[in-house]
Amino acid sequence: MCSELASNIHQIMKKISILWADDEIDLLKPQILFLTDKGYEVATANNGDDAIDMFREHDYSLVILDENMPGKSGLEVLTELKSIRAEIPVIMITKSEEEHIMDEAIGSKISDYLIKPVNSSQILSSIKKNLDIKRIITEKTSSGYLQEFRNIGMALSDHLDIEEWKDIYRKLVYWEIELQSSGNTEFEDTLRMQKNEANLQFFHFIKSHYLDWLSGKTEYKPVMSHTLFKSKVAPLLSQHDSVFFIVIDNLRFDQWKIIQPTLTELYKVEEEEMYFSILPTATHYARNAIFAGLLPSEIEKLHPKLWLNEDDEGGKNMHEEELVKEQLKRMGLNIKFSYDKITNLMAGKKLNENIKNLLSNKLNIIVYNFVDMLSHARTDMEVIRELANDEAAYRSITASWFEHSPLLDILRKVAAYKVPVVISTDHGTIRVKEPTQVVGDRDTTTNLRYKQGRNLRYEAKDVFEVTDPQKAFLPRINVSTRYIFAKEDKFFAYPNNYNYYVNFYRNTFQHGGISLEEMLIPVVRLMPK
Repeated sequence: MCSELASNIHQIMKKISILWADDEIDLLKPQILFLTDKGYEVATANNGDDAIDMFREHDYSLVILDENMPGKSGLEVLTELKSIRAEIPVIMITKSEEEHIMDEAIGSKISDYLIKPVNSSQILSSIKKNLDIKRIITEKTSSGYLQEFRNIGMALSDHLDIEEWKDIYRKLVYWEIELQSSGNTEFEDTLRMQKNEANLQFFHFIKSHYLDWLSGKTEYKPVMSHTLFKSKVAPLLSQHDSVFFIVIDNLRFDQWKIIQPTLTELYKVEEEEMYFSILPTATHYARNAIFAGLLPSEIEKLHPKLWLNEDDEGGKNMHEEELVKEQLKRMGLNIKFSYDKITNLMAGKKLNENIKNLLSNKLNIIVYNFVDMLSHARTDMEVIRELANDEAAYRSITASWFEHSPLLDILRKVAAYKVPVVISTDHGTIRVKEPTQVVGDRDTTTNLRYKQGRNLRYEAKDVFEVTDPQKAFLPRINVSTRYIFAKEDKFFAYPNNYNYYVNFYRNTFQHGGISLEEMLIPVVRLMPK
């Protein structure tokens, strides 16, 4: 696989092709030879019509265009070139310094403007500014990932601990975003295979350690859903007059990294961490655990009126404010706090208008539900499937939503009042690809990434099975209740209507199971600048 990567890099480094159109092209041979010696391929035309025809037929990376040619002028040619492929950079060269010509050229979105006479160094500098920077970045990104690919591969062969798994996932997310932003698609399959291998090893890691973390049998255990508030939010309450705790439902670590640049204009990132969602990685369990500071079976035991099981009617996260109140009481924190759950645009705008009034509270909790709704909409609506057809598009939609959302307006106001913010989530999500069959009775839950029920039959190699729910601190509906959690990018499918079911859910974003994307999720502390 390393040789394949090296071959890919070689392909990226192939010569850049340039079209140069000038009616005095014969006089420019010294400059053309200079560029050829620098590794560029230069095609030439001595009039606008030929330049347009050549541009249609060949895939040039850049055009150098004389403004003052007989027949079609450079500006006329420029307009046609942009109508064919607007993204190709054009460097305009002219004898004239008239302001209106410059304005027209700039208005037509030229990439650079040079005044005759031009020397070879000027042209080379302009080319590098407009093309080579991207090429150099792509090459550097490619060679950087090639080295990191080896390091990650070697690390995955070892027995990784909690912090090492965070580091591995952080690196995978970094390179996924870097390769995407550099425009490099050569390593998509390679990175995807490496992520799959990482998720397989992570699944075995969770199977080996998860129950020990919950039981306290191991000395070192990570911050998890039920300890998140105590570990990351409560310490700030004694240090500041007011604190905002914002939970963006279903926010993966890569989605956080995409919205982070927008927030760093307002805030300094004091801490960027990952914590582990409990199983199932689903809102009903994980978010209730966050606000209760308890595991699901403990919530059921201590606050039976605030917990609903899978087969109970009604919303499963309707008592989060009461759970927060009970957690604060157990911690001896007699403070004033607010709780708001935002599920639509108007609710977000209304909360934004009320921010100043919230500053008298020691703690303000905001649950923002857009990303989770996007995930479900992508499953149910064909148009959303097309808009978010892979991880890169999913991140892009998240970034676009955030930049135009009331949540960003809220964060701007909070920053203006110099109030610290903790941003986190309850679980992540993964794009599922491979079905695995499961059979259960009619009381079996319908979730795609986890199942709760009796008499479950399944492929044991594809799941983490919990035959005694008490060990996982999960509610036991009856004496034979068991839970199973899907590994990697698998999803559960019933034998009935199997093909329809598989085709409908394959490549949708789901949660509830075991993967880096679902379990290793962001918790970030922000201080206003």
